[in-house]
Order: sequence, then C-alpha cells, then structure tokens
Amino acid sequence: MGRFATTHWSVVLAAGRGPETTARQALETLCQTYWYPIYAYVRRRGYRVEDAQDLTQEFFATLLRRQDLSRPDPDRGRFRSFLLTALNRFLTSDWRRQHTQRRGAGYDFVSWDQSEAERRYLAEPTSVPTPDRLFEKQWAATLLERVLARLEAECRSNGKIAVFEALGDTLWGQPTSPGYAELAQRWGTTDNAVKMMAHRLRRRYRELIHAEIAQTVSSPEQIEAELRDLLDALSEP
Repeated sequence: MGRFATTHWSVVLAAGRGPETTARQALETLCQTYWYPIYAYVRRRGYRVEDAQDLTQEFFATLLRRQDLSRPDPDRGRFRSFLLTALNRFLTSDWRRQHTQRRGAGYDFVSWDQSEAERRYLAEPTSVPTPDRLFEKQWAATLLERVLARLEAECRSNGKIAVFEALGDTLWGQPTSPGYAELAQRWGTTDNAVKMMAHRLRRRYRELIHAEIAQTVSSPEQIEAELRDLLDALSEP
C-alpha cells in the first residue's frame, strides 16, 4: 500500500499532504500521456480543428493552474472520470472570455504534431456512438499502446526481442502464425518451452497493464474495475 501511494494520480490527490511540485509533475505526466483521448472527445463534440486544438491546450493549462486538487471529490477516484468531468465543465464555460490569450495563456502544454492528431481523429470509426464512448475507447487504446511499448523495450533490453516479435500475438490468446511447433523448430527447442515463453510474456503483459492502470486510480481496489471498463470499451466495434 505504501508503494502504491507513489503512483501518479494518488500523488496528485495527496497534494495537500505532500510537495506541490511533485504533484504538479505527476499531473503533467498524466496529461501528457492522455492528451489524445481529450482531443478526440472535443472533436467528436463538433468543434472545428483549430478550436479543438486550442481548447485541448487551454484545458490542460487550466487544469495545471488549479490549486484545489487536494479537496475531496467523488469523481477523483479514477483520473479518467475526473478528467472527463473537468473537461465537460470547461467546455460549458465561456473559456474565451476568461482568458485573454489562447493556448493556455502562452503556455503550450501538450507537445504534439497537430496534423498527426487530426489524421488520427479522421481515422476514428464513425460507428462509435457518442463522444464519451470514443473517449473511453481511445483512453484504453492509449494505455495498452504504452504497455506494449514498455514490454517491447523490456524484451529488447533483455535480449528477448525475437520472442516478443514472434509471440506478441499470444498476449490475448493463442498464436495465429507461426505456431508453437514452428517456432520450436526454428529456435531448436521444444513446444513446451515455447509455450512457457508465451505464458511468461502474457504474465508480464498483464503485470504491466495493472501497473499502468495503477497510475490513474487512487487505490489498488479500483484497478480490476478500471481494467474491466477499459476492456469493455475496446470490445465495441
């Protein structure tokens, strides 16, 4: 439990009891990670490209300027829920009248390729029914992309990149191609040895998923529920 207290969102929530600089850095890291689901949500709400870019930047800058993050709030158990609630409040306010400068009053918070952000958005399926569901789907996708990148980096540093590349499709089930037997023959080992490699890769993948989710919730008890919600969002077409 003490170790969990050092995760990103729990650090932000404990800002009233700890160093403000540490909490701000934790919040900034989270915002830098999950900026795209916010941008996609704003665009799906019907805002033009330029306005969505400005609103995304201004929202994060406003969030970082806030001084009340240590106050109790039922929406703050999960960073995802808190962020969407805060964003909706922000969008309903007259943000242009409140700020004389655009782009976070001169603070360009999110470092992004604007054309790439819009390209990603235009590739989003129109079948996703609401901005909220698109936000959840992209949140889950972003989280899993980060986990997969961490797993690949670990395998590369451990000299097991060939295992990652060959068995990556087993992370959510059985391999498609090549199969265990073919890989065993290629690597000069047994089917069971390859199956054990796949099992260890899946186990580490699950551990990293839990670790990543832990950065966005306020207690260990919320991890499994958040995982179920994210997998549910990904399961939609």
